[in-house]
Amino acid sequence: MTTFALENVLAKAGLNVRPSEFLALVEDAARRLTPPSPDPSHYFSPDQRSALTDVGLDLAPQRGEETDYRARTVAAHAVLADSALTVAEAATALGVDDSRIRHRLKEHRLTGWKAQGGWRLPAWQFTATGVLPGLDVVLRAVPEDQPALVVAAFMSTPQADLIINGKQATPRQWLLAGGDPTPVADLAGTLGTAA
Repeated sequence: MTTFALENVLAKAGLNVRPSEFLALVEDAARRLTPPSPDPSHYFSPDQRSALTDVGLDLAPQRGEETDYRARTVAAHAVLADSALTVAEAATALGVDDSRIRHRLKEHRLTGWKAQGGWRLPAWQFTATGVLPGLDVVLRAVPEDQPALVVAAFMSTPQADLIINGKQATPRQWLLAGGDPTPVADLAGTLGTAA
């Protein structure tokens, strides 16, 4: 892809980042995903492999012509990282001191992750005028072992239990519309559990 084409894609996605910076984010995310060519059968005992293949699971290594399943995750990581706010940016957006942002992170009233250079706070939790309504209720329910990307995907994926005007809504849309945060918190509490 040419630099110009990538600039257009990033602009259409609303990402304020130079193509070279975005590609560096993608490269960094890809490097952190290991192993590069996983053999799923390697992780199981012979008995486990047999049981899993008996129920129809394909444990064969990825074939060369297949699209690498990690590509979507790498791109999502890059977008999440690029759109995240620093503590200072979040403080400015909310009109508070940096220490208030760190305090909210500690109390699970905001979410983020520590990266090189300090905390990064995903943009999905902010609105044009502040913090997503009911966010603290939802974040208290999210299991602590859930990565930022999983929470971001949940908040931006339509849910069958959240209906606005006859259509499934994302948790973010639900909260922005003034919906009760309790059903979102109930759903968030199940992240990482078997369905």
